Amino acid sequence: MSTNATESKVTIAVKGIDVSRPGKVLVMLFAEEGFPKQHDKALRIISLNTTKTEQVVTFDETPQVFAVKVLHDEDEDGRVTKNWTGIWPKEGLGFSNGARITFKAPSFASARLDRNSVASPIVITVRYP
Repeated sequence: MSTNATESKVTIAVKGIDVSRPGKVLVMLFAEEGFPKQHDKALRIISLNTTKTEQVVTFDETPQVFAVKVLHDEDEDGRVTKNWTGIWPKEGLGFSNGARITFKAPSFASARLDRNSVASPIVITVRYP
């Protein structure tokens, strides 16, 4: 029996979900292309209800090198809503590898993970403005 299917699975623990806020939490798996802004280029997106402060998801068939973005999509428009500045997000975000937003979105290199060298589950904390 082959174990390849099991080896390509990655489990993500999303922590810090603010259950008092409306909407859905989107957990997005990316290869380098499109990360983190082009959600339509995500390899997979799992949508979660905001009923618990911590939730766990598993992606099957994860590429060797990948990054994960978590968006608490309060208005359920599928995009990151910005505050009055047009720069800073007003919805909760989290990225693999602890990558953070500075004056721009984090790069793929800063959020990049290698499937063979990550602990399971990968913990991503949602940070709110």
